[in-house]
Amino acid sequence: MFRSLARPLELRAVSSSSPASPAAAGTSPIADPSPLSLCAREPHVPADRLVAEMVPPPRFQSARFETYVPDSGQPSQAQAVDVLSGFAATLGGAHATGSGRRRWFSRKAEAKPTGPRGVYLDGGYGVGKTHLLASLWHATPAEPALKAFGTFVELTNLVGALGFQQTVRTLSGHRLLCIDEFELDDPGDTVLVSTLLGKLVDAGVALAATSNTLPGKLGEGRFAAADFLREIQGLSAHFRALRIDGEDYRHRGLPEAPPPYSDERVTKVAYATDGASLDDFPHLLEHLAKVHPSRYGALTDGLEAVCLTGVGPVPDQSTALRLVVLADRLYDREVPVLASGLPFDQLFSEEMLKGGYRKKYFRAISRLTALARDSQRIPGAQEG
Repeated sequence: MFRSLARPLELRAVSSSSPASPAAAGTSPIADPSPLSLCAREPHVPADRLVAEMVPPPRFQSARFETYVPDSGQPSQAQAVDVLSGFAATLGGAHATGSGRRRWFSRKAEAKPTGPRGVYLDGGYGVGKTHLLASLWHATPAEPALKAFGTFVELTNLVGALGFQQTVRTLSGHRLLCIDEFELDDPGDTVLVSTLLGKLVDAGVALAATSNTLPGKLGEGRFAAADFLREIQGLSAHFRALRIDGEDYRHRGLPEAPPPYSDERVTKVAYATDGASLDDFPHLLEHLAKVHPSRYGALTDGLEAVCLTGVGPVPDQSTALRLVVLADRLYDREVPVLASGLPFDQLFSEEMLKGGYRKKYFRAISRLTALARDSQRIPGAQEG
């Protein structure tokens, strides 16, 4: 399970109307200690933790090219492994000078490597882009302190915590920066990060990224390479796009997701499971609006399971997008989700699933369904 890589974050308790008690679920009181509550957490993440945690998340700590299982019917997947393996091998010859800038030459040669210094993994959800991105990070022959891995939200939060110039100085000494889920939705943040990447490219940092579809595209295309290359403006020439076809591997050949549990079962398991949280879904959605999405990972610190009662339709798009980020962080940290109410494939309205954020919502459904399947392994989940 997830453990903090830097100093502990501050967790400030807040009052919550979340019914995290057996009585709220219509059961008799239980003498066991009360479970945790996400609604009672308001994390504050120090800047040094943000830097220290720029590594692949726990789910992908063991990700390697050798453990990626390409779909035999999709040759682009095996091709992506070959190309990325070769790209990682080119990142072994750089060294940092005292100023933190890269110099791509030896004593006998003063020429920078030819070809793109970045790769963009272009594909639909569930084809293993994050696995491949993490594998590239692990395969790059450099010390962990010279490699950085994070989501777009985590990178923008780092800029907010350190300031633009200090972020440039901090990351310029790196050999590789991997950005997962590059956000094309917010023009301001996209320009900010594009400018940052330009500075890092000038410093000799290699780049790798995945991204989502731009809003307004109505989800008609599963791939976003043209959008990505256009939005990063002058950096396009530095990227080679690798298209990865395929279906969602999380559900390839697996049984259907388990049906929702009863409120009573969810509550009982929460009280019987060390490190489990228990929250009423509507109240959790309200609480997420009070916590910046960049802190959702810290919100889940120390959790062994998330138990939710009363899961129902998400009321609006802003709330839906916050839930997407929480689903991503729970999935990264391999936290199973035990829930009552509606199945996760009924969270988002038909209008949402046809709109510009369609790709995000389907990814969230996919990941939450996988975590619901994981919840079947929690002791007591399948009893009676």
